[in-house]
Amino acid sequence: MIYSPTFYRIIKRKSVEEFQPYPYIATVLNCLMWIFYGLPLVVKDNILVTTINAIGLVIELAYLAIFCWFANDKKKRVMVFFSLLGEVVFTALVVLVAMLAMKFKHRALFVGIICDVFNIIMYASPLAIWISNGLGAIFGAIQLIIYGYYYFYGKRNAKAAEEGGKPSEVQLSNPV
Repeated sequence: MIYSPTFYRIIKRKSVEEFQPYPYIATVLNCLMWIFYGLPLVVKDNILVTTINAIGLVIELAYLAIFCWFANDKKKRVMVFFSLLGEVVFTALVVLVAMLAMKFKHRALFVGIICDVFNIIMYASPLAIWISNGLGAIFGAIQLIIYGYYYFYGKRNAKAAEEGGKPSEVQLSNPV
């Protein structure tokens, strides 16, 4: 994710304005999980994953530092702090479970699934800013799928009726 234009604007205006920290916080957790996944304790010969995500973690923490520096609202700074604290605690729990409760051959699957989940969350995190539009897009897609299904299904029923078959009957309730 490229945030440079956003942070250039924040620094230039000396305010975070309406920007939210959710994407950056989600990316920090994603990087923490992938750093652990890339360690030889989980997957052998995968140090490049750790290196790349360590660099990403440093960049994200720099972004969050800039965000907190220019946040005029104390609530945003406190939220960022407690979110990061929660992420560190969660990461520590994942590390403890993986290291103490699992054999080496099962760690990669366990940590890998967690990494995949947080990767999806990271890419979906911008939707938290405009969630109503995100939900609208999902429901719009569902509506189009249903429309397409019944459009083609209706054609099959009409064809069956022409060939002498009985079309399916759908009865809708009629409020009195």
